[in-house]
Amino acid sequence: MSELFSSVTPLAVFLGIAAVGLLFLAITLILGDLFEHDVGFDHGVEVGHDLGGHDHAGPSYLNTRVISVFVTAFGGFGAIGAYLGFGVLPSSLFGLVGGFALGWVVYVFARFLYSQQASSDLTLSDLLGQTAKVTVTIPRGGLGQVRCVIGESQIEKIACSSDGSEIPFNTMVRIEDIQADAVIVRKVESMEGGSAVDRLLNQ
Repeated sequence: MSELFSSVTPLAVFLGIAAVGLLFLAITLILGDLFEHDVGFDHGVEVGHDLGGHDHAGPSYLNTRVISVFVTAFGGFGAIGAYLGFGVLPSSLFGLVGGFALGWVVYVFARFLYSQQASSDLTLSDLLGQTAKVTVTIPRGGLGQVRCVIGESQIEKIACSSDGSEIPFNTMVRIEDIQADAVIVRKVESMEGGSAVDRLLNQ
């Protein structure tokens, strides 16, 4: 038995870890997140319920998909290090860096998807006329992102300028229309008081 374990190379171990992570990731993608209910991939905001005061933080960095990507990347990058002739410790550190990096990318992307889906159940009248803050600069003729406060919930939407002009980051805008998945906004020339606007300005 000892001879069997001694014949196992670090490259094989890292590849095995990557395979386990990849298998678990495939299972979660096919069957969904069976082991957690607060991941946020499949839960949207319901008008009149969640907007009334329940703030959903979105996906956790400990959800199964992020962990699966971390394990897969750890094994993959570790295997690369072992293949290049690095020792077990340097290869493990290389795997940790790669795992954290890719896991963070998936986590950020998951939160973005959650914020988009969380606002999918809002009606047109809920967003029209609302004041929002630009969180990603809207380029001339292009798309950016805005954040709007409705009740106690923060809603983020893809946005474009009503006149096609650039709207810089942190600019206050008003939502004038909705087309497909994007909101049409214009700059707010004169600020009108309101708790929602105050909360946006302080974030």
